Amino acid sequence: MSSRLTGDETALWQAAARVLDANWTGTATVPSPGLYPHQWSLDSAFAVMGLARHRRDRAERELRSLFRGQWADGLLPHLVFNDTLPRNGYFPDAGLWHRGSVSRHAPQGVRTSGLTSPPLQALAALRLHESASPPEAERSRDFLRVLYPRLAAQHRYLAEARDLSGSGLVAICHPWESGLDNSPAWDRPLGALRLPPAAYSPGRTPRDLPTGEDYDRYVHLVALLRARDYDPAYIRDDHPFVIEDPLFNAAYLVSEHALAEIAVLAGADPAPHRARAERVHAALLDHLWDAEQGCFRARDLRDGRLLPVVTIASFAPLLDPDLPAANVRRLVDLLLSARFAGAAGYPVPTCDIQAPAFDRGGHWRGPTWINTNWLVWHGALAHGHTVVADLLYGSTLRLVRQSGFREFFDPFDGTGRGGHDHSWSAALVLDLLGARRAPRAA
Repeated sequence: MSSRLTGDETALWQAAARVLDANWTGTATVPSPGLYPHQWSLDSAFAVMGLARHRRDRAERELRSLFRGQWADGLLPHLVFNDTLPRNGYFPDAGLWHRGSVSRHAPQGVRTSGLTSPPLQALAALRLHESASPPEAERSRDFLRVLYPRLAAQHRYLAEARDLSGSGLVAICHPWESGLDNSPAWDRPLGALRLPPAAYSPGRTPRDLPTGEDYDRYVHLVALLRARDYDPAYIRDDHPFVIEDPLFNAAYLVSEHALAEIAVLAGADPAPHRARAERVHAALLDHLWDAEQGCFRARDLRDGRLLPVVTIASFAPLLDPDLPAANVRRLVDLLLSARFAGAAGYPVPTCDIQAPAFDRGGHWRGPTWINTNWLVWHGALAHGHTVVADLLYGSTLRLVRQSGFREFFDPFDGTGRGGHDHSWSAALVLDLLGARRAPRAA
């Protein structure tokens, strides 16, 4: 593959940069104009990876803006609200997360959610540094020295408050923490919830298993957490939804590796981060690997069972640089099979195509997303699987050439769905295009 952008790729680069420019608020990047008007932490992590190729100054401001919402206990909220917008301009608005007094851990003067999300910020910060040119390298290291304590606190919160089984894996307490909100992986634990009798869905026909459109369950989980002030002891002992998710933990692991490198650059001790990464590596294999299916599956801590549906999250542990070759081979075989990329014209679908829950238009229940393609691409490269990486590179660029920078895409015909001019779609296309030729900071 040539190290120079072709004319077509140059046009694609310029179009992606225009999307990020249009979605920039002055302090952060909104995911999509009008549709998602606030700052989401996972979206910001991906935005930073694209801004690193386009506007380094904005990438740094993006991270600073996000971490102003960090809680005193280290939790990095999955959502930081834009206070210039009407309070009821988006659901769920800030009022959902705090009733009466704000949590004792929440920051003063910044409205946030009470959940977190896959912790990719350290990886994004390291990739921002690695994209710096030699003249920018020292300033980049200075920025990492400032950011490092915040990143370390974020990871310390996860290790101390969310390692509910003591295995090293961290647990999510709400589907919105997974990054794959309405994934069919969550149907079983959501279906087991006992909802209050009236307030949430008057007149609706009860369903045993939700499809992600049933916000009653999502709101009920938030209400339970809010009533206990997001207490880790409550989450550990009594909260009904606690899941060890392979995608969340793979993000945690790869960011611990990144944080170890940042620690060295910041003059701190990398050993704790390397030790945590080793624990997560071992626990992923011990607790979430399904030898029969040849993939990783989420585990419900309330009943100790692996959740039945295989989704795109099953491939996220490819981000682990130490994943054994035999496990990598099984994952690649499944990825290329007729259950995923082998039967999709525009891979990779986010749910097993052969699963009853598969829905080609249902957000995280089947469509192809640029960000999940990017995660698998990044993991495939780390393990030297250039055929898989090239497949994902080509199919991802083909999606945006055909349908633009949409939120998600039909995996069979590539039709764009959801929001238009989606920031992480544009940002990660910039990263894909720029990864081949970017300089590496010392």
